[in-house]
Amino acid sequence: MNWDVLKGQWKQMSGKIKAKWGKFTDNDLTLIGGKKDEFLGKLQEHYGYKKDQAEKEVDDFLRSVDRP
Repeated sequence: MNWDVLKGQWKQMSGKIKAKWGKFTDNDLTLIGGKKDEFLGKLQEHYGYKKDQAEKEVDDFLRSVDRP
């Protein structure tokens, strides 16, 4: 799965995102609204990730949801 697909399915994927990153609130996910930069920023804010680490986490997550 790539970011464009995730963005298009943002509401459906929000549950999986919250399951992986439990510090996200419904409000966070609504404000992010599928915007990658906003999502990466919230990961950095909530988990203390550096930008490279946040991008790797998201890439790993996208690969994991692509698997059957």
